[in-house]
Amino acid sequence: MGILNRTPDSFFDAGEYWGFDQFLRKAEQLVADGADFLDVGGVKAGPGDEVDLEEELERVVPAVTALHERFDLPISIDTWSAEVLRQCLDAGAVVGNDISGFADPEYLPVASAAGASVIATHIRLAPRVADPDPHYVDLVGEVEAFLRGRAAQAMDAGIPAERIIVDAGMDLGKIRHQSLELLEASDRLSRLGYALLLSASNKRFLFETLDAERHEIWAGTTACHVLGIVRGCRVLRAHDVVAARRSAHIAARLLEVESEVAV
Repeated sequence: MGILNRTPDSFFDAGEYWGFDQFLRKAEQLVADGADFLDVGGVKAGPGDEVDLEEELERVVPAVTALHERFDLPISIDTWSAEVLRQCLDAGAVVGNDISGFADPEYLPVASAAGASVIATHIRLAPRVADPDPHYVDLVGEVEAFLRGRAAQAMDAGIPAERIIVDAGMDLGKIRHQSLELLEASDRLSRLGYALLLSASNKRFLFETLDAERHEIWAGTTACHVLGIVRGCRVLRAHDVVAARRSAHIAARLLEVESEVAV
């Protein structure tokens, strides 16, 4: 899953692809690098300047339209707004990537009516809300229960299991050791029975673990991708698609070797 930010204040690219021409060139590069689908987001997850519905629509609907016209790839819209989802599905998107855990009550009905897939992500509070000191009694158990419940909501709305993806939501209401614990528990979360997405690419917990700056943590992202796949993750949300595909190749080979040894 190649990441395409339509935001001037992204935590990672800091608006490098904010211009529409730059955005399209980035998309072309992700496709050339081997992305299986493209994820477009118009509002960053963390605190920042207010982005109202009209502005979010202006950011993402033309972007989705342009991608749909140019590339024969599925498009995901990273939004927690049912109205943004509806208009982007009309423009050619086929996946709703919602980091709020379907907080908008119309989100799942909109996705179901369009035959779209959805991504259910765990978050402790809500998007755009600072959560610097999150506490859990049983981190993995609480995330597991949350994702099971959100997937059940999607199925109740008429979305079949094969169109449901779940994401532990690293950095979303988690501090460094909590994100690492969830990565380690990917095998448990994968047993929920839905495709498990790993969104670890260049995340804050890697900056902190490696004590490194932005764009200097590629090795940490690669390590997370390999471990995640070995433990059951099947979708990588990535800034660097070439590196992600190489990680997937290595992880697949490790799984093959493990299978051969077991036989």
